[in-house]
Amino acid sequence: MLKVLRPGLAHLLTPVGKALARTPLTPNMVTVIGAVGMTAGALALFPTGHLFAGTMVCTGFVLTDMLDGALARITGRTGPFGAFLDSTLDRIGDAAVFGGIAIWLATGGHARTLAAVALFCLVAGGLVSYAKARAQGLGLRCDVGIAERAERLLIGLVAIGLAGLGVPYVLAIGLWTLAALSAITFGQRVHAVWKAAGAGSASTGSAGTASASTGPAGTAPASTGEGGASRT
Repeated sequence: MLKVLRPGLAHLLTPVGKALARTPLTPNMVTVIGAVGMTAGALALFPTGHLFAGTMVCTGFVLTDMLDGALARITGRTGPFGAFLDSTLDRIGDAAVFGGIAIWLATGGHARTLAAVALFCLVAGGLVSYAKARAQGLGLRCDVGIAERAERLLIGLVAIGLAGLGVPYVLAIGLWTLAALSAITFGQRVHAVWKAAGAGSASTGSAGTASASTGPAGTAPASTGEGGASRT
């Protein structure tokens, strides 16, 4: 849902990326700085009940993490390892946010049920990302889902930050909503891969049948059945 904002964000971050390009920092270094800062902030502040401060720190490092892509494009330092590093460290940052809030809910927050919901959000978010990565590893497209990482992080941090300001019920509403959206997104991706895999299997099967039915001289048989080529 936030994909429509990405071109605008990229435009805003380009001047900062150009400034960073004149420093010794590399895109991978920016990625690591953002992930370490976000993880440290979430695990140091959320479990101790500093929800608003933790949200501000995490938001700041999320914005920092977004600079790695802009810097990579400007310097031409794009590559598979950078993408792997960024995706892997994103999972660590997400785990720190929802793990940190789950610790607080189970201890100082005295809301163990909601702590379990936070852990569900952590696991479901990992599954959503894994489903896409695994599908791409199999050569299948899986660019679907109503709540990708940006949406999940936005909902989670907004709910945590408002809870830190004393807004009642907002954390429960945010976490339950996020849990539902994450589950739906995972289901959407599984369904998309199932459809793509089924279409691929059907295409392979049709090609294999056509090859097997070709005569020794390389000619097709006299009758193949009407409409057979269009079946999937």
